[in-house]
Amino acid sequence: MARKPGRMYRNISGPAYTRKEYMGGVPNPRITQFDLGNTSADFPVEVSLIIEEACQIRHTALEAARISANRYLNKRVGTANYRMKIRVYPHHVLRENKQATGAGADRVSQGMRKAFGSPVGTAARVKPGQKIASIYVNPENVEAAKIALKKASMKMPSPCRILIEQ
Repeated sequence: MARKPGRMYRNISGPAYTRKEYMGGVPNPRITQFDLGNTSADFPVEVSLIIEEACQIRHTALEAARISANRYLNKRVGTANYRMKIRVYPHHVLRENKQATGAGADRVSQGMRKAFGSPVGTAARVKPGQKIASIYVNPENVEAAKIALKKASMKMPSPCRILIEQ
């Protein structure tokens, strides 16, 4: 089956569905690294990506944002000159009621009868004003960090802003 568009899972509806020990077949989150760059150095400036609206961010969107920001920073400032931290984790399990399509599907599919859905992915539920990702850099690399987070914000399902803290 084709992957559904992100807009289907963007809005928060219903209680959180997080207890994986009671579910079978929950796929692992696509995002694997949450700390990147030089994790041992101390950098004076923090540049953060802040979400503007409450929404759910799929694990694939988090991974895409991490890859784009990390790739830009690696090319511009080098691995030793920044530290990037993804601050949210996709706990919420997304469900989908899979429908059979094609010829003869009316005899296979049950429609909306008992339509609880099976796990298809995970998402992070975020609140307005919450930090999604932070990049720690030296003052001369602040512009590169801002551009990297701008690229990462293009992958997010909600508008974002960038905050610089000394």
